[in-house]
Amino acid sequence: MGIDEGARRRGCAPRREDFFPEESFRSFGSYSKAFKETPWRLKDRVLSRSNDNTELVEVKARSSHEMKKTLNWWDLIWFGIGAVIGSGIFVLTGLEARDDAGPAVVLSYVVSGISALLSVFCYTEFAVEIPVAGGSFAYLRVELGDFVAFIAAGNILLEYVIGGAAVARSWTSYFATLCNKKPDDFRIIVHKMNPDYGHLDPIAVGILIIITILAVYSTKGSSIFNYIASLFHMVVIVFIIIAGLINAKTENYTDFVPYGVRGVFKASAVLFFAYVGFDAVSTMAEETKDPAKDIPIGLVGSMVLTTTLYCLLAVTLCLMQPYKTIDPDAPFSVAFSVVGWDWAKYIVALGALKGMTTVLLVSAVGQARYLTHIARTHMMPPWFAHVHEKTGTPVNATVTMLAATAIIAFFTNLGILANLLSISTLFIFMLVALGILVRRYYSSGVTTKQNQIKLIVCLVIILGSSCGIAAYWASSDGWIGYVIAGPLWLIGTGGLWLGVPQAKQPKLWGVPLVPWLPSLSIAINIFLLGSIDKQSFIRFLAWTGFLLVYYVFVGLHASYDTAKQFETQKGTKEAEAHWNKVEEGVDGKVSHTPSTS
Repeated sequence: MGIDEGARRRGCAPRREDFFPEESFRSFGSYSKAFKETPWRLKDRVLSRSNDNTELVEVKARSSHEMKKTLNWWDLIWFGIGAVIGSGIFVLTGLEARDDAGPAVVLSYVVSGISALLSVFCYTEFAVEIPVAGGSFAYLRVELGDFVAFIAAGNILLEYVIGGAAVARSWTSYFATLCNKKPDDFRIIVHKMNPDYGHLDPIAVGILIIITILAVYSTKGSSIFNYIASLFHMVVIVFIIIAGLINAKTENYTDFVPYGVRGVFKASAVLFFAYVGFDAVSTMAEETKDPAKDIPIGLVGSMVLTTTLYCLLAVTLCLMQPYKTIDPDAPFSVAFSVVGWDWAKYIVALGALKGMTTVLLVSAVGQARYLTHIARTHMMPPWFAHVHEKTGTPVNATVTMLAATAIIAFFTNLGILANLLSISTLFIFMLVALGILVRRYYSSGVTTKQNQIKLIVCLVIILGSSCGIAAYWASSDGWIGYVIAGPLWLIGTGGLWLGVPQAKQPKLWGVPLVPWLPSLSIAINIFLLGSIDKQSFIRFLAWTGFLLVYYVFVGLHASYDTAKQFETQKGTKEAEAHWNKVEEGVDGKVSHTPSTS
């Protein structure tokens, strides 16, 4: 039985072989032997890299059925809007304006928006060149190797689970506003539990079940629903901006930066949550009709539009009422009540619910495709890679990811989720920008040893100086650290620009201003990481530790076996093709003499 036959044959009815079909897991003896080889296998996986063709053909084929190519740039723009404009703007804007940034929260959105846009450029080049469902996981496998890709993959999955859970809990908050209730009126309060985890949310679970059904049914159907809901959502946003500015009071902007510049960047790091979701659009590249045209327009267009709307909404909220009185759960709805437009809060709440529903839907579509591609490599069990023959969607991956999201949403509050999500997202975006630099400046057999050393030195300087700036920002109010680290970043980036020739040019669409734009993306993402609280980093490190344990005991051996079997099969096919040519007399070395009758 082939290594992927279980996933192909069984579909949604799992057996042990569907989860662990690899040689290392056939028996206890096989596993013991494989585990003893862990150091050598780990070295192999750390140093090995995939390539574009492998991701586009061989790995994709492991799902047995192809995803249907039904999307165009118009679908992607609306998927981008639907993915991004949700609980981030409708909930976290009020929380961060009140506690960290004041009216300067609009500047926080500008900083986050610039960082997100730089990341969009990097994602776009990869998505056009490698249009597969794996998104950043596939890109990092090609450029930084299996091990780095797996660590990123685990954080990608965490990002989606936490993001979906946070949005689902926010959905309950705005639903409560629509019903003239408080959010906790719809939650089960367990007083003996930690309040961060003791407000149980059954409505969040219910909405996730509905989203699961829609996401499993059809990608194009999800796109149509997203388009209609997002259109309604845009109308509500325009209403909020116009009606809010009618009730604006300029005196609410007198103390524009009450918490200082540090507060602006602290809020920006958390508000990056509001931009999470656009990477889900890149996972739809496999289902896009013309990736070279559709993906750049869809990704960049939706991000520019989203950033503009975010800034306008942030300005509107802080002009309507003093930042200290903003409600943290449903800020826009309560703001209209404060100015005497009580009826408008129902329109706002309904629009917010529509927005959060589309965010959940696009997130469900994106996270399932990430898990599908990860499972194709066997870093996760191949059962998750199955694509349903009739729907053309990854049913197993969709149901599993949304079940995990529902469990987290049931227990955990929004504050914990938002900070942890921002860390995972910024970390992944930093790696993708690093991957672009490696892709452009390194190509096996093309880049000389001397240029390889220059590339490594420049990348170390860029990463080191960016970490230095972030660490100095987090620990000091001085300026000496910036004087040292800033020029180092310029030296690292400039050295790459002037001293290392590009080894590879994009065929269809490329990031502009390489290496400056990707290097700036690395620096901004790392800088924002330096503004996140210590407890969130502890949770992030705990999760990363869990990923390492899983990888050493399971993922490493499964992916190693799969890679080696693939190499053997590929070698066999190439040998067969060679000898077929020999037999046909076209090899140029041996010719078979035709028989005569």
